[in-house]
Amino acid sequence: MSKETDQERWELLEQIDEITTVPVIVLSFVWVIVVLVEFIWGASPYLLTIGYLIWGIFILDFVVSLIIAPNKLVYIKNNWFTLLSLLLPALRFLAVLRALRVLRFAGAARALNLAKLITSLNRGMRAARTTLGRRKAGFVFVLTTLVLLVGAAGMQAFESPQALAAAGIEGKDGLVSYGDALWWTAMILTTIGSEYWPQTPEGRILGFIISLYALGVLGYVTAVLASFFIGSDASATDRYE
Repeated sequence: MSKETDQERWELLEQIDEITTVPVIVLSFVWVIVVLVEFIWGASPYLLTIGYLIWGIFILDFVVSLIIAPNKLVYIKNNWFTLLSLLLPALRFLAVLRALRVLRFAGAARALNLAKLITSLNRGMRAARTTLGRRKAGFVFVLTTLVLLVGAAGMQAFESPQALAAAGIEGKDGLVSYGDALWWTAMILTTIGSEYWPQTPEGRILGFIISLYALGVLGYVTAVLASFFIGSDASATDRYE
């Protein structure tokens, strides 16, 4: 292809992105909600239908963009995490995964759930970043809320008494409810910590990721809050002078 044709295709891809941005953002937030409900209360047939429908729309959007992109490898390289998030639900249909469950390799299913949780959080993060644009403080607070809610759902799924029993871990109560997991995740995000430490490999990995996020964003949140309160104090002082 000529350079002019490549440029035209990239421009067409940008136009399609502009048209599909809002619907994809809305569906991304809906997808995160679906994943939250699935991890906390379990997946009903109705919920699965919604999830697979949204998943199909995401796949269609990705395939159309891939077809239009003049350089397929560059497009995949720039969107590899999105591609991974689209491939994960497909693994549920594989007979190999079912065979692994029969052979009691439950760790494969738990690892798949962990990957699904992380990629879903990534999709929510991208939607929040696109929505808020340059509002860095708003983006950080929205992203932190997503990490709190999604992280707690994952911790409750991986560290519940039922999950610990299935993993062969005895003598630990685990995180009994979503409220307990929410409190635990909030304590980790504030770097206060908790007396409970994850027992399953998936819970430890997720807990480590949450801790890394907390360390990375805590300084920024503290600075924003400090500037807000200092600004409020300065405004109050000016009114009385």
